[in-house]
Amino acid sequence: MDPDAVSKAFVEHYYSTFDTNRVGLAGLYQEASMLTFEGQKIQGVQSIVAKLTSLPFQQCKHHISTVDCQPSGPASGMLVFVSGNLQLAGEEHTLKFSQMFHLMPTPQGSFYVFNDIFRLNYA
Repeated sequence: MDPDAVSKAFVEHYYSTFDTNRVGLAGLYQEASMLTFEGQKIQGVQSIVAKLTSLPFQQCKHHISTVDCQPSGPASGMLVFVSGNLQLAGEEHTLKFSQMFHLMPTPQGSFYVFNDIFRLNYA
């Protein structure tokens, strides 16, 4: 397993799904998963998807600038750190964001998001 290839594929899948069908992100989380969104902690698949689908915009496009990853612990997890720009529909300026994912392996050989931390970066 090449961690860089896995993290790149994950990031492409996550943000294309977020931008087109946020409900579709449910399959990437489990009940023990936690999202911290702008300081608000949310746990569990239904609560996480409810938060993501209730954001005050319907359409957006993520433009990824960097993706860094590291192996994490004896359970073969991975830390993935993403930075980029977020373009909201109808808005002239983009918003800078950072997001960190802690991916953990599933028995089926894929990964799920155990931890997810999102922050807008204000200059």
